[in-house]
Amino acid sequence: MKSDSFSSNHRWLRTLLLLSAAVSAADVSVAHAQGVLKIGMTASDLPITTGNPDQGFEGYRFVGYNLYDSLVEWDLSSATKPSVLVPGLATSWHVDPNDNKRWIFNLRQGVKWDDGCPFVASDVVWNLAHLTDPKSAQYYAAEAAQASSYLTNYASSEAIDDHTVAITTKRVDSLFPYEISYILLVSPCRAKALNYNWQDFANHPSGTGPYLFSREIPHQEMDLVPNKNYWNKARIPKQDKVELFPMPDPATRTAALLSGQVNWIEAPDPDSARRLKAAGMQIITNTYPHNWDYQLNFVKSPFTDIRVRQAANYAINRADMKALLDGMMIEGYSTVPPSTPYYGHPVEYKFDPAKATALLKQAGCYPCNVVFGISSSGSGQMQSLSMNELVKEQLDAVGFNVKLDTMDWNQLLAVGRNGVDKYPNLSAINISHQSQDPFDALIRLVSTSQWAPHGSNWGHYSNKDADALITQIYGEFDAQKRTALLAKLNELMNVQAMQIFVAYDVNPRALSPNVHGFVQAQSWFQDITSVTISP
Repeated sequence: MKSDSFSSNHRWLRTLLLLSAAVSAADVSVAHAQGVLKIGMTASDLPITTGNPDQGFEGYRFVGYNLYDSLVEWDLSSATKPSVLVPGLATSWHVDPNDNKRWIFNLRQGVKWDDGCPFVASDVVWNLAHLTDPKSAQYYAAEAAQASSYLTNYASSEAIDDHTVAITTKRVDSLFPYEISYILLVSPCRAKALNYNWQDFANHPSGTGPYLFSREIPHQEMDLVPNKNYWNKARIPKQDKVELFPMPDPATRTAALLSGQVNWIEAPDPDSARRLKAAGMQIITNTYPHNWDYQLNFVKSPFTDIRVRQAANYAINRADMKALLDGMMIEGYSTVPPSTPYYGHPVEYKFDPAKATALLKQAGCYPCNVVFGISSSGSGQMQSLSMNELVKEQLDAVGFNVKLDTMDWNQLLAVGRNGVDKYPNLSAINISHQSQDPFDALIRLVSTSQWAPHGSNWGHYSNKDADALITQIYGEFDAQKRTALLAKLNELMNVQAMQIFVAYDVNPRALSPNVHGFVQAQSWFQDITSVTISP
């Protein structure tokens, strides 16, 4: 349970918080009322507020990137072009010309944490130790677990001066700016004032983001209010407040939107979407770098045999899956969609049940018993239960015998982080993943150096040709040449059938007709600061 009060040695901070709240209230009273944005999330619980959140990228979307900033961020301003990296707390960055493992970040000046302390280079160094150095006073294992897959190549950091920080990687890494974009920075001042009590910090978080934490009713509701002093004046929120509600059941989300309990829901199911549209709700979709697939166990049979992996892919009738979702998906035949610059020319496993059965018989796995770890809902999981049931039906039809092991979303994420060695009974896991940058889309899934629990290669896939390509990719700073290498890696991953490819999401959400100003970016993340709500 989260504490409701500070201990006596935190009285001065209580006073500061009350004064800050009073100033914020005054600011709101002066501004024109823009309403309350009420969001029904797919998450089964509220995301944590201590920095890098849990609950998948939905946690980043509504809590992480709203309370906090990273050095490098994503441009979420356009619905018509893919999101790209833009300056965040760093205004620029470059590789040290004398050491291509050393990145120099020039920091934004004049930024303050919402507790009033100035943002300086030593804060970046402190945050990286907070996530990577168990010997540091500020180390927090739970947060380190959330950030670990993005810091596998991090070696050290130093403050060159108050506004410049150098970060050194273990190996040459041309993709490091993408990786650091997922590392959210928290206030050292607040953490030190609380004697590194991270439970207290969760109740009174301090960042530099566009929103401030207001209150939380555990497991039910979290409220955020605008940070009127946000450094990016163009992104000071236009609402009075944002209220977040965990609603893992799609029927519950639909009922909440129709009744007015919320005015925004994530991932309406196809039947609900039709009802909501008929009721005057806005149904919004867009191209989305999101792959719904299965990571496979490469330690224990049967997916150690490429014929079984190929059979599983030939067994998937993606047209039927699209019909199940009323068209709200794109058929998936690779880790990244064809619009990706490094898609290349991968082999595609079109629906062929006869070939699937023949491959299983050749592999001596007929019937072929497998266990899939799945979630009941969750960020990016689309319509998890119905989709997994259809996959099971299709695989069973060609000679598999699929058992679905259903668990909570956060529990499945923990399975993914801990790796296959801890869960040898699972043949595959269904954790959808984003593909908006090369590291997340490809490398973290196949690199031997990314074996979980140190990275995100859950099934411990290893291939010397893939590792050699990855080394070349990391060392190539020419974007065009690097794209060609990434295309080769994507093609190799398809040749190896290293996942069961099913679908790309189109990111559906439903909004009340009185919600205005939202631009749905081609990203897992979304900017809600521009949204207003009319009476």
